[in-house]
Amino acid sequence: MTAALTAARKNFHDELVDRQTLSLSLDGVASNADSSQRTSVDVALRIAKDLSTQTIPKKLTGQRVGKQFEEAVEGFLSETFPLFQSLRPGHWSIENVGGSRSEYQISKYEPYTHLADLANAIRSDRNLASVLGNSYEISPDILILRNPEPDSVINRDYDLVDSKSGQHAAIRSANQPHPIVHAIVSCKWTLRSDRAQNARSEALNVIRNRKGRTPHIAVVTGEPSPSRLASLALGTGDIDTVYHFALPELITAVQETQNDEAISMLHTLVSGKRLRDISDLPLDLAI
Repeated sequence: MTAALTAARKNFHDELVDRQTLSLSLDGVASNADSSQRTSVDVALRIAKDLSTQTIPKKLTGQRVGKQFEEAVEGFLSETFPLFQSLRPGHWSIENVGGSRSEYQISKYEPYTHLADLANAIRSDRNLASVLGNSYEISPDILILRNPEPDSVINRDYDLVDSKSGQHAAIRSANQPHPIVHAIVSCKWTLRSDRAQNARSEALNVIRNRKGRTPHIAVVTGEPSPSRLASLALGTGDIDTVYHFALPELITAVQETQNDEAISMLHTLVSGKRLRDISDLPLDLAI
């Protein structure tokens, strides 16, 4: 029988193809390829063929593709992560908030509820806004949230807490009602221009502005170019790991280019534990 994670990965790819997020143009250029870069075109084409991508007369707009990619990643995580109760028990929810940037979504949750007051103060004080700039802003695509637990659950096996202890812990619903941010996932269909830097900047804001444990910080991308993947994945300190939407297919496609530089770079990213497959993400979130 096919494992649930393997089946979910196929469903994820099928959704990208069926909704034409991943598509081929009439001249054979995949929708995630940079037509001005030969390696990007060759690698993306091989991946597209491996995933049985269809040819369409006109590819979707960048905004629509980005939104659909977020929705596909959200669907994959919703289908898989809650299944790993044996590794990470809890009451979980996965929310795609990428389309609600007019609201300061993350301030609804621990450990970022204090940012709501800060955002209100900045809106009413231009001098404060000029000092802080956007150093406090966090606009995630997908949030993985854990609900706080009642004492009846915490004390299920042993009497662990009472009214005299653990009075400030966020995991106790007796202390606070807000869901807790377990992970933040940024979705980048491609890594053109300054998108890598934007992801890094947001990750640093996630780290700096928390009042509690740092959530997992992950990026999921469909970028086919190893050099552009390296612009985001190399180094440590901000993003936990970059996840490719089709890593085994990417590895095969890059090897077929016989481009030594691209092959070497991709090997460095994978062996250096900076680039993983989308199917690794639910397991990594259970750590």
